Amino acid sequence: MAKKSRLTYVCQSCGQSAARWFGRCSGCGEWNTCVEERPQEPDKRREHLAVLPHSELRSITEVDDQDHERLQIGISEFDRVLGGGIMPGSVVLVGGDPGIGKSTILLQMAGQLAAANFRIAYISAEESAAQIRLRAGRLGALCEDLQLMAETNLAAILEQLKSAEPVAVVIDSIQTIYMPELESAPGSVTQVRECAARLVYLAKESGIPVFLVGHVTKEGTVAGPRVLEHLVDTVLYLEGERHHHFRILRAAKNRFGSTNEIGIFEMRDRGLIEVSNPSEILLAERAEGVSGSAIVCSMEGTRPLLVEIQALVSHSSFGYPQRVATGIDAKRLSIIIAVLEKRCGHDLSGEDIFVNVVGGIRLDEPSVDMGVGLAIVSSFRNKPIDAQMVAIGEIGLGGEIRPVNQIDRRVAEARSLGFERCLVARSNLQGWKRPEGMEVGGVGGMEAAEELAFGGR
Repeated sequence: MAKKSRLTYVCQSCGQSAARWFGRCSGCGEWNTCVEERPQEPDKRREHLAVLPHSELRSITEVDDQDHERLQIGISEFDRVLGGGIMPGSVVLVGGDPGIGKSTILLQMAGQLAAANFRIAYISAEESAAQIRLRAGRLGALCEDLQLMAETNLAAILEQLKSAEPVAVVIDSIQTIYMPELESAPGSVTQVRECAARLVYLAKESGIPVFLVGHVTKEGTVAGPRVLEHLVDTVLYLEGERHHHFRILRAAKNRFGSTNEIGIFEMRDRGLIEVSNPSEILLAERAEGVSGSAIVCSMEGTRPLLVEIQALVSHSSFGYPQRVATGIDAKRLSIIIAVLEKRCGHDLSGEDIFVNVVGGIRLDEPSVDMGVGLAIVSSFRNKPIDAQMVAIGEIGLGGEIRPVNQIDRRVAEARSLGFERCLVARSNLQGWKRPEGMEVGGVGGMEAAEELAFGGR
């Protein structure tokens, strides 16, 4: 009689395993993430390991350094984020909130490649082939070279891919496919890890790029084991507010390109449409002469992006005032408010403060600090900022305005959109020629920035 394999208990957040059930994981500290799993039998595990490729040590000078030709998608914003196109044999993980557009953008990508006579395999483990066909028709992605398959069994998927020999593969999603030889449920740490490893091996062995859709947790990280992001070559996140039209495709990891580039899209009825001039569109509906509004410039990769910051300051009716940030880091907002109180003398302790980045865009660069601070002061004093002014600078804890990089490109972008004034750090004025028709004022601290922003009003 065969010996029954012993159960193990695995944390679904970090993959930590234990012989007994636990309430709190000792590895990551998360509560209620323990799931009962049956480990893979040693014989089957050895069978899996036997198919892995073997290599040998050799001199680095003997390694072929020939550049692989990238596959151009035909969606310039997508190609930009990937580093110039799809690298053969790469594995790309695309994460994002539910309904944000992950499946849409990958189906559009598959349709673009299929229209260029490339055979693409789209594997859906969540929808039927009929549902995907219906969406593809709406997106204009109906092509004979786009092959669909609704399947959750990884063995069946690999068998079909071996015979079809596609140019690229899309798996939607990695959390819903499974290996039947593993007794754990789809989406478990073991299933996600093993399925991802098999697909990575497929990509490296055949040179076929593989795109994986990954669901995210409420914290914004990809669900499943943390090793998943280490297995793949590129990790992309599709960001944006579900109730806004704009979406940002951002690289969190890219072995074949920069992680600084972003792609900007607008969600419409026919899918995600590229935004070639995002600054102009984001500022199109800006209301002038309203307090609490400031224009900032953030560098997203090699592209300067002008965005409106809105702030609302109102007296709190409760003992503990609210601090709400949408589109910027909440901790950064707290620092800016503390500087305004300590260094600039503004009594904000009894005020509710709400800050929002217009368009559902998320800004992480500290160059927007001065604009955020000026927007808060503008709302607090109920005095509008000059509508033709852009604020660019980081706020230090001493209230000083620190310089930012690529100031010439930022100011040039503001000038091209018709702005007439820029506030920058004083040290940023050294070493570059100011553009004609643009008034550039250098400030050393937030108090000086307020004087120039509001004048004698």
